Amino acid sequence: MYARIIVAIDLENFAQGSALLARASKLLDAGGELRLVHVLEEVPGYIAAELPGDLAERRRAEAMVELRSMFDPASGLRIVPEVRRGGAAAQIIAAAEDSGAELIMIASHKPGFGDYFIGSTAARVIRHARCSVLVDR
Repeated sequence: MYARIIVAIDLENFAQGSALLARASKLLDAGGELRLVHVLEEVPGYIAAELPGDLAERRRAEAMVELRSMFDPASGLRIVPEVRRGGAAAQIIAAAEDSGAELIMIASHKPGFGDYFIGSTAARVIRHARCSVLVDR
């Protein structure tokens, strides 16, 4: 169905991400590519000044290890893990545009009161993505 799929992974919800990856693998064309994208939010400068200088790189390396643990390299699927920094919605959309993805898959939670004013990551991706978006609840 799709040659390139972005699967947005929140590593704090590992089980939900694994389920999303399983669903994505069923929608992928033979020879297609799944790109697992996790976004690390930027730490404000006034906080970053008090943290170890290599913290950002360590967080990125740890996230990459967790992403790689989500799939079996021998599965025959072409899966590319990717860790980005910045705002989650903007970076997920940028990853889709950079890779020419035809579909973004993202998990969502039931919206709370705060989401009606601020908007969740999934809602922002839906509003601004140029490709199809599948939201899993």
